[in-house]
Amino acid sequence: MATPSTAMGAPRSQARSFQPSFFFWMTVVMAVFVFGGFGMTYLFPLATGTLPTAPPVVHLHGIVFMSWMILLLVQPALIGFRSVALHRSVGTFGIALATAIMFMGFITQMLGAAHSREHPTPNLYNGVYLGIMAVTGFGTMFTLAMRNTRRPEIHKRMILLAMLPVLPPGIHRFYMVPLGLTAFPILPMYLTLDAMAIAILIQQWRSARRISGYTMFGVAWILVQQSLHYPVTHSQWFADFVYALSGMMHYR
Repeated sequence: MATPSTAMGAPRSQARSFQPSFFFWMTVVMAVFVFGGFGMTYLFPLATGTLPTAPPVVHLHGIVFMSWMILLLVQPALIGFRSVALHRSVGTFGIALATAIMFMGFITQMLGAAHSREHPTPNLYNGVYLGIMAVTGFGTMFTLAMRNTRRPEIHKRMILLAMLPVLPPGIHRFYMVPLGLTAFPILPMYLTLDAMAIAILIQQWRSARRISGYTMFGVAWILVQQSLHYPVTHSQWFADFVYALSGMMHYR
């Protein structure tokens, strides 16, 4: 017969145990690309004093985005520890940080475009296109995630899907540095995003035997972005648009 202490001790032990979910492991994969890619081009050079001189806005962008990635890892970890109340409290701060992500991402991308305005390259047009899609895609899906905080099955998948449009800069660097590439590896980047989107679809089908409309919308966003990438970035109207938009940006 169990004693009161052992009967009460088992639940407490279980409550303290960590149960990583699919969503936790997906954020780990995303963090590998972000911290791996920017680690090679920003964090390691910054730590060793070999980073070229960069304006303060670049460092602010780095702080904001790295903070977001840490938060992205912490939130599903809290659920794994069953700390739902703390997860919700931290999520309030996440709304402010997500807003900063969109603002800083757009500003940094446009400043980079202004720097290359008179000498455009394919990387310029690819970068601006991906930057626009990142801000709009992340903003749209993060908003849907926040509107469904009381529907966890929707909320947590929309957070993952919101991340897909903002991962390309990290993924690019993750592939470019080891392979010595100078051009953005567009196809490998989209194949990586497609693999993550498929994983999200498979996980939902296996757990619920259905795919929600929200998940289909998030995956469709990446597929439409991918299908429009080449025709948009190779069009004259987009080149004119980038030239005009980047001309509005000045940094002293």
